[in-house]
Amino acid sequence: MTHQIKLLQNKLKQENLDGFLVTKDANIAYLSDYDSKESWLLVSQGGSFFITDFRYILEAKKNLRGIEVVKTEGSIFGCVAKLVNKLEIRRLGFESKSVSYAEFKSIKIELASDVAFISTFDFVESLRENKSQVEVSKIRKAVGINMKVLEFAKGALKPGLTEREAALRLEGFIKSRGADLAFDTIVASGPNSAMPHAPLTSRKLRLGEPVLIDIGVAFQGYRSDLTRMCFLGRIPVSFKRIYDSVLASQEAAIKNISAGKPICDIDRIARNFLNKRKLGKFFGHSLGHGVGRETHELPSISSRNKERLSSNMVFTVEPAVYLNGKFGIRIEDMVLVKKNNCEVLSGALDKSIKNWTNPSY
Repeated sequence: MTHQIKLLQNKLKQENLDGFLVTKDANIAYLSDYDSKESWLLVSQGGSFFITDFRYILEAKKNLRGIEVVKTEGSIFGCVAKLVNKLEIRRLGFESKSVSYAEFKSIKIELASDVAFISTFDFVESLRENKSQVEVSKIRKAVGINMKVLEFAKGALKPGLTEREAALRLEGFIKSRGADLAFDTIVASGPNSAMPHAPLTSRKLRLGEPVLIDIGVAFQGYRSDLTRMCFLGRIPVSFKRIYDSVLASQEAAIKNISAGKPICDIDRIARNFLNKRKLGKFFGHSLGHGVGRETHELPSISSRNKERLSSNMVFTVEPAVYLNGKFGIRIEDMVLVKKNNCEVLSGALDKSIKNWTNPSY
């Protein structure tokens, strides 16, 4: 049995639940230390059960420790109900964000009439907010590869390449290091960079324009997410002024990160900095998001989150300015919260804006 399952069992006691049905892949992977496919996990005080079909039985038995592997016979809904009855579970929690209404009805019909099927929200996700040392180690490795690919980009991105071609070069570098992509790569040039989640296009990189690169690495189940800007050609003073403002807002926020600080205050610090320079209205998304088993997970670093930071949270800090029809600037790093400050996991990666067509660079 994993340490994570023990944490969940303790939470079940606190919430007066006899068992919990885990259906979200990322949560199953977190609890079991095993990346699952089309399988569910039932956790109770009486044991943990990985429910799957014949396609994954051998692999699951080989990789799981302290978790019983159960092969579905018939529907998975009936299999869950049999286990619930066997374990005498009367209050069964489930993940409301990952169980469809059709699945809810199918499970409910199979359960005994005296079993309460109870909806929960971010029940396992809240356990994932604070990373273990093993998790931090894997995130560090993902960040390390991510930093290397962004360094590689300095020589790989040239005027004349399309955004798609540039992305393929960067993605090939990641895969050659034994890692995978954490999400769809963003290489957005010129006015396309003003779209926060710009899709890759056949637009060519051009002299006299910025390029926004947002790329992430998946390594041993954990992820990274970093963004850097480059400029092809001579950098206009107006662009440099805005870039420096975005960078300064990020630095101000990072300087104030430590355990116990209200999360909303960190967002406010970065946003107020941009507001004073009349750029705040061009920063429309939250300051950051947790990163771990998923690229976007708890905590949300936003003005609406009144919770406090705690040690071993890992999240992005990514202030931005988007000028529609002109360009966008986003600088994104990942931090690890500590008692009195934070560690910038990607801190060794250069953030100065330079002319990437200059051979001396």
